[in-house]
Amino acid sequence: MAVRQRRAVAAALAALLLAGAVACGSGSGGKPEPSPASATPSALATPTDRSPHGVLLSAQLAMHTARRAKFSYRLGTDSATGMLFWAPKTVLQLKRPDDTEQLIVLDTTAYRGGDLATASRLGGRHWEKYATAPGADGQREVPYAGLVDRLNPVVALTAAVAAGAPVLVGEEKLDESTVEHYRVNVTVEAYAAAQTQLTGARRQALQAALGKGGVSLLTLDLWLNDKDQLVQLRRTGAGAGARLDDTVVYGEFAGALSVQAPAESDTVDVGTRSLPPAP
Repeated sequence: MAVRQRRAVAAALAALLLAGAVACGSGSGGKPEPSPASATPSALATPTDRSPHGVLLSAQLAMHTARRAKFSYRLGTDSATGMLFWAPKTVLQLKRPDDTEQLIVLDTTAYRGGDLATASRLGGRHWEKYATAPGADGQREVPYAGLVDRLNPVVALTAAVAAGAPVLVGEEKLDESTVEHYRVNVTVEAYAAAQTQLTGARRQALQAALGKGGVSLLTLDLWLNDKDQLVQLRRTGAGAGARLDDTVVYGEFAGALSVQAPAESDTVDVGTRSLPPAP
């Protein structure tokens, strides 16, 4: 059954790529922009190629299509659960265990609070509203973008697709489901550089976060379900002064997930004041 589903996914993705190629060829003759993976060994892989590179490319496309998922994570010693929308706009809802405060990000606006402690501090209102200051180009950055980029499965898969020599570790059981486990090594610099969809500032911030303590080489372990969706990511590395060990678990892809902005009457707008650390 799993094999049939994988073949169906591969066929559907191949048809999607063919349609995209026809659409690109029907324009005025301008050359399309290369994809982030086009300068890497995986450029020759296609979703119908079940080599490790081909499967990771299929997973990248599958997660682009999914657009959203629930997650739980452990980033170092921090853990939380929530929902993430990575397309078409960034949406994040996050809550730590044993903590009543919540974080909500809706594109370029963030909300903190939702608990009695915040209401007591704000004189009855439950939420603080933050916005990032416009950059030199007049555009506002996504609040807590560093956290979003570490959680975004497309970011991890983009780095994996751009890396060389991925390997299939094997078929495993994960929460009673059969998954395929892939592994790839990539430098912190290459991981960040592959993210051409991000601004330069976000790539630099991502590189700084992953390279903290002198970490320079990452091992990515990726577990894919029978639809080539990323259900678990582990990112590890070691440096002279620190060890990186992140795990993110994903589920309910493309589900009926919804995150709403708090009511304005229950919100205190603090403008572009510096964002506090993520809860």
